[in-house]
Amino acid sequence: MSFAVIGGSGLYKFEGLQVLEQKKVSTPFGDPSDVITVGKLQNTTVYFLPRHGAKHHLPPHQVNYRANLFALRELGVKNILAVNAVGGIAENLKAGDIVIPNQIIDYTYGREHTFSDGIDNAVVSGRVDHIDFTHPFDENLRHKIFQAASKISMTVGVSGVYGCTQGPRLETSAEIERMANDGCTLVGMTAMPEAALARELNLSYACISIVANMAAGLSDVPLTVEDIHAVVANGLERIQKLIKATVTG
Repeated sequence: MSFAVIGGSGLYKFEGLQVLEQKKVSTPFGDPSDVITVGKLQNTTVYFLPRHGAKHHLPPHQVNYRANLFALRELGVKNILAVNAVGGIAENLKAGDIVIPNQIIDYTYGREHTFSDGIDNAVVSGRVDHIDFTHPFDENLRHKIFQAASKISMTVGVSGVYGCTQGPRLETSAEIERMANDGCTLVGMTAMPEAALARELNLSYACISIVANMAAGLSDVPLTVEDIHAVVANGLERIQKLIKATVTG
């Protein structure tokens, strides 16, 4: 099996990956966020792409999601593990928790969100595709993550509703209250259109989300970017351990 890891905020390189080469890939949709690192974890080929670029120069709404997904497919990738830093909305969550969401509500706008745009249809399928998005994350891949977590005795949340906002600003407390009423348990900025584009390309896709902070209005502690980055940095070792167990299991 071939895997790709799309690194989110804080994950700009994958520790322990035996690097074989760096690939610069061009696509009909423009250039991906950065070069794609090709390497090995034991006997499994892994492709690593930092979503925001290696220097985090791309905000969520300017990531070329179409180029990223198309480039990975062209390299032969079949399975994608996408890492996201998120805010926690559900009361049972705390900073540092790892959650594998099973649903999405999309609040983004203005993003290139489909390959079926009436212009480049022929590049992908030659027609307008109406994908079944009832279950936005691949259940087999999610199950593989759960098996890996159990094997390494790591606790992960087995479900969650990821509310995807536009960014790059954080949300207001009223927006978080609305999202909670909608059923969201997590809030992030990058799962869409990434998940939908993966489905259009018939790629298995699942998110590994780390709760970097409690969402606006849900904590007495003021939100600071420094605190968010610190939580993510502390959680990266666990995330990479989980990915390694998933890929090599």
